[in-house]
Amino acid sequence: MSSTPPLSTPLPHEELDRRLAALPIGYHDLHPDASVNYQMNRFYSWVGDPTMLSEMREAVTDVDDYPTFARIFLDLGEKALSAGENLKGAAYIRIAEFFLPTGDDRKLPTRNRFVRTVLDHYEVPAESHSRIPFQQGWLSAYRFTPAEPLGAIVVFGGFDSYIEEWLAAGLALRAAGYDVVLFEGPGQGATLEEAHLPFRADWQTPVGAVLDFYDLDDVTLMGFSMGGGLVLRAAAHEPRVRRTISYGVMTSFLDVNLHIFPESVRAQLLSWLDNGDAAELDDFLGKAAAQSLLLEWAIEQGKHTTATDTAFEMFQAYRDYETASVSARVTQDVLLLHGNEDHYIPNQHFVDQVALLTAPNSLTTRVFTRHEQAQNHCQVGNFGLALRTIVDWLDGLRRRDDALAAS
Repeated sequence: MSSTPPLSTPLPHEELDRRLAALPIGYHDLHPDASVNYQMNRFYSWVGDPTMLSEMREAVTDVDDYPTFARIFLDLGEKALSAGENLKGAAYIRIAEFFLPTGDDRKLPTRNRFVRTVLDHYEVPAESHSRIPFQQGWLSAYRFTPAEPLGAIVVFGGFDSYIEEWLAAGLALRAAGYDVVLFEGPGQGATLEEAHLPFRADWQTPVGAVLDFYDLDDVTLMGFSMGGGLVLRAAAHEPRVRRTISYGVMTSFLDVNLHIFPESVRAQLLSWLDNGDAAELDDFLGKAAAQSLLLEWAIEQGKHTTATDTAFEMFQAYRDYETASVSARVTQDVLLLHGNEDHYIPNQHFVDQVALLTAPNSLTTRVFTRHEQAQNHCQVGNFGLALRTIVDWLDGLRRRDDALAAS
């Protein structure tokens, strides 16, 4: 049984500290493949059970293919759930689901089991969840409201996250006094898998639907991972967003995907894209994916989330997911969060984004380091520090605005 209080119960201020202290600190060497290692750290970091570290190290020694990873983590998940270790079991199930390819008959049932297990663990009542009508489908959203909210914060994820992974963080923000909405837009989670809506670059449109549905104004909008770019695209067009948090600064999703290649290869891929040489690009990437677990996964996931049939079409779609064309229109208070050893997002994206934001009301930047165990993508290894940084920033803005109103 979870120790989480019912969501309707007002929480004392010190509850935030307790929740953040429960999140582990440390980025661990669990597998030689950087991407596989990251995924295991990612889901462990929401659980913090140290037995997971030894179990995962022993289980995946010398494993280098996705089918075996999926089988191992499904077995670990069943073992943990049978022992009543529900959050640990949910993490293992989610890792297994991550490694299952699109189209595998086990993928959606495994995803649904993960979602049910974490909702049960955190005792999230059904009335906290909404399906927000959106075009020909719907957006999946949760709302957690304290007794006397300090303000509203609306959060969404990125390329492969499920918003239920972020429940611990959402409840921590609720404990800090904020009215919290967590949602999945097109291309994400249930909105993709059940409502069948693929990604779209005009992110202000789903954000606007969420704000309309909950009748929200004067909100903080936060996107993490790929959402760190989408959040700026939305903020540039949505006046109800007053504060913007880019949690994983991403100026170009196409560049992120090309970054794994040497510079000369990137230039060739861009040339093929510019010249419409689809056959050459698809042939090259097909061969390259056979040699890279990360690329194999990224291409399949990308085609699925963008509803494209080929790598060429997928990469062409990625051109629209950039911030250079919108950053000058962002006038809110902005917080940029970046890990200086992020293996997905090059450091140059952070540097470029600072330069591109020419008109914010205020701009605050925070670069996390290895010394803090927060150097990696979205601060996996020290989620608590990232959340504390966010809360402190929001508290500082509130004190500033109160002082200005009183002057």
